[in-house]
Amino acid sequence: MDNNGFCNDSYNSGTSDDELLDLTGTLEFPDDVPPMNHDYNSGAGGGGNKSNGAGKLMDLMDETVPGVGTYEDFNTIDWVREKSKDRDRHREITNKKTQSTWDLLFSVSDAFSGWLLMLLIGLLSGALAGGIDISAQWMTDLKGGVCLNGFRYSHEHCCWSSRETTFQERDKCPQWKSWAELFGAPEGASAYVVNYLMYVSWALLFSFLAVTLVRVFAPYACGSGIPEIKTILSGFIIRGYLGKWTLIIKTVTLVLAVSSGLSLGKEGPLVHVACCCANIFCYLFTKYRKNEAKRREVLSAAAAVGVSVAFGAPIGGVLFSLEEVSYYFPLKTLWRSFFAALVAAFTLRAINPFGNSRLVLFYVEFHNPWHLLELVPFILLGIFGGLWGAAFIRANIAWCRRRKTTRLGHYPVLEVLLVTLTTAVLAFPNEYTRMSSSELISELFNDCSLLDSSKLCDYANANVTISKVGNGLSNRAAGRGLFTAIWELCLALLFKMVITVFTFGMKVPSGLFIPSMAVGAIAGRLLGIGMEQLAYYNHEWDVFKGWCSEGADCITPGLYAMVGAAACLGGVTRMTVSLVVIMFELTGGLEYIVPLMVATMTSKWVADALGREGIYEAHIRLNGYPFLEPKEEFKHKTLAVDVMRPRRGDGPLAMLTRSGMTVGEVEALVDDTSYNGFPVVVSKDSQWLVGFVLRRDLVISLDNARKHQEGVVSESCVLFTEHTPSQPPNELPPVKLRSILDLSPFTVTDQTPMEIVVDIFRKLGLRQCLVTQNGRLLGIITKKDILKHMAQMANRDPESILFN
Repeated sequence: MDNNGFCNDSYNSGTSDDELLDLTGTLEFPDDVPPMNHDYNSGAGGGGNKSNGAGKLMDLMDETVPGVGTYEDFNTIDWVREKSKDRDRHREITNKKTQSTWDLLFSVSDAFSGWLLMLLIGLLSGALAGGIDISAQWMTDLKGGVCLNGFRYSHEHCCWSSRETTFQERDKCPQWKSWAELFGAPEGASAYVVNYLMYVSWALLFSFLAVTLVRVFAPYACGSGIPEIKTILSGFIIRGYLGKWTLIIKTVTLVLAVSSGLSLGKEGPLVHVACCCANIFCYLFTKYRKNEAKRREVLSAAAAVGVSVAFGAPIGGVLFSLEEVSYYFPLKTLWRSFFAALVAAFTLRAINPFGNSRLVLFYVEFHNPWHLLELVPFILLGIFGGLWGAAFIRANIAWCRRRKTTRLGHYPVLEVLLVTLTTAVLAFPNEYTRMSSSELISELFNDCSLLDSSKLCDYANANVTISKVGNGLSNRAAGRGLFTAIWELCLALLFKMVITVFTFGMKVPSGLFIPSMAVGAIAGRLLGIGMEQLAYYNHEWDVFKGWCSEGADCITPGLYAMVGAAACLGGVTRMTVSLVVIMFELTGGLEYIVPLMVATMTSKWVADALGREGIYEAHIRLNGYPFLEPKEEFKHKTLAVDVMRPRRGDGPLAMLTRSGMTVGEVEALVDDTSYNGFPVVVSKDSQWLVGFVLRRDLVISLDNARKHQEGVVSESCVLFTEHTPSQPPNELPPVKLRSILDLSPFTVTDQTPMEIVVDIFRKLGLRQCLVTQNGRLLGIITKKDILKHMAQMANRDPESILFN
């Protein structure tokens, strides 16, 4: 059966392509948009009757069979093969550039294409973010009234040109009419009821439109998008998740969802929007269209762009992509991410969506320094942020799991409407929950001055002088308005903490940054007011002597709100460096970095003590995505032989021989199994490893051979050898599949510790590796096997890993 003259290659360890796994996951997502990798001409290698030398992994530059080298939906890419393809492509371009002027120009354009792509992503993402901000502000104000000068004007824009607007009542002008005034009920209980009903009605309309558009046109447009983006950047394929329909629907429904008043933000979805822009633009450049690994470098930069336009923080966006979402982040991607974030921030600044020459709505500047003793309340805010973050993750995951496993998940429209109705009915009576979350954060971050008319700045002793430092007010006794604001903020805190649990994860675009920051800002402002009043009434205490004497402006409640916002966001997401930089860019003050660092690290330590996963990692595990968390340590003393398959009691490992099998036998093996790839051995008796072949490449190549190679029938021989053995004249022509064979699959021995195997999978992005003993094939370890093993070691359900 075998000709031993054809097995004198040296077989080293290397990577393989697809896993020997069943696709058992129940897929809820339709292929609603063009896939990320629909171009079957982008595959590597050949098939059919085309042979290839042994000197290369695959014939990557001479593509003959459409579809070979591509990936199926809900599978993981082979990072090693994709990087090998890119190196071969770059090597060929470099060798040709000296041959002609055209090749030289092509080489220059190829090198410049990455920067041009970053420019396009930054421009489009910045423009979309500006449009979303303007539209969301207008539609949010529409729930309260309408501008007589123009229906398209928001409340603030409507009153800008009014000559009758006073500074104390800057939100009131004759041109802006509430719904009660339009309906003839300008004041009293009837006006309150009319405004209440219109507020609830608009909220229900906006949320109904959002969930309907998502469900009908783009189911992938729901949620935050960051868990899926993280999974895609690790190499997973989710076709349609970054397509044009997802981009359009996500952009439109994000405006509707934010305007409905639900406890959600637009920052996470903006990362998804930016990645959709990047994926679409990738199809304009062959280098990125035909290589999944190169495309993921672009998506990493796009994630930075999303945060840049969401917070007006380009440096924080780059660090967010590096720290939180990216799986592979080379130095070149760092530079391009910075450039793309810069372009996006410049575009957003040119649009000026908030009319204040700032990139964000809640830009603030504090004028008073903080004191060393204030680190104690900052640490308390960090503890609160960590406790709330851990509690929120557990509660939200429990609710989302209930949604997935009960009939509740069958009625997404009803769920959204019920949550919206509850939110609107409970939010309207309280002015701090009635306003949008961004406006609430801006109000809480505000540093009071003499001209402020907010209830948060309603102190007694109104005739005191301005503090010598900046234009802030000296510490004073709380007035009646401030006491009212404190009670309203306490109710708003409880409301936000509870309703966000049920809102995040619904079938509408929903970010978590702003709701988390709102919870922390409320808690921080309350603590700041408490510290301020404590210092005012007890300025003679030793704690306050020397830095907070009577009449001094020493406590800034807005700073406490900012620190609390960072603490709660850090407790939920477990961000550290990027979070501090984002908050620093929001405030523009270098001197407040230490309080932010203290609160952020405290919240992370407290939250990690109660649960190691952030909210995005928890949702990845809930959805069963094959994501190997780089931050998670493998502490168990198991070996490769303990995890590999086949295990004791299983059937023999499905494999191919390099010669001696017919087309019919190979097709029967493919039909009888659901595995995504097969090891190739010298013979089933010796089981000396030759290589690994993908199921997809095998099926496509055999189908191509039957259609285009003359004389191929079920009895034709299949060869994975380099040379064709001599055959009788009347023998059927063989099908040579050497070109689709991976001759260097990664291998480990059966005694390799699993901590080393896990590290190899993480750092090389492997899909699977083969287990050998003295060169003979014993079994295979796939990424899914490792995830199941880690889940089992952590006392979790290993069957929760749904995808390959």
